[in-house]
Amino acid sequence: MLDAALREEMGRRVCVGMKAIGYVGAGTMEFLRDHDGQLYFMEVNTRLQVEHPVTEMVSGIDLVQEQLRVAANMPLSITQDEIELSGHAIECRINAEDPYEGFKPSPGVVETFAPPTELASARIRVDSHVKDGYRIPVYYDSMICKLIVAAEDRPAAIGAMVEALEAFGVEGIKTTIPVHLDILRNAEFASGEYDTGLISRLLG
Repeated sequence: MLDAALREEMGRRVCVGMKAIGYVGAGTMEFLRDHDGQLYFMEVNTRLQVEHPVTEMVSGIDLVQEQLRVAANMPLSITQDEIELSGHAIECRINAEDPYEGFKPSPGVVETFAPPTELASARIRVDSHVKDGYRIPVYYDSMICKLIVAAEDRPAAIGAMVEALEAFGVEGIKTTIPVHLDILRNAEFASGEYDTGLISRLLG
């Protein structure tokens, strides 16, 4: 699990690394962590990540707006000391794929696209361009929606995401919704004691 001390240590390493290369702008430095808690640098993405709504949901900061401010040679509207994180957020990428057939793409016409719009137990956000009758092409990335929920803590966020996915209506194509539900209901995932082999164990 990611506690406050580890988050602070990762933030310190990110600051040192980005300063060392003279990086300016939005970006993400990624790490892997082993069983002993040791951090290993993986990569830098010189852009906003697909998961940026997770940060926005717990911080209340519009990262796209801040990125544009930097690009326009304007200062950030907030300092590091002013950032306060609240609650826990989870994002699921809904892809037009069949997870039980090797994540094979599932192009075609979306007959019904009815994402959840509200939850009683959590805040919800849906980022998508898809609507009823939209045709999923074979040429591009298969992601059709980002579903994000935020609640008071991780268990509440997991429960809210299960509720949101169960209420998500998609017909005409296969999606990754079933495997998201399998992951969220998995005891390893719920405990936070999981690793990168979880998906293969679930689908194997």
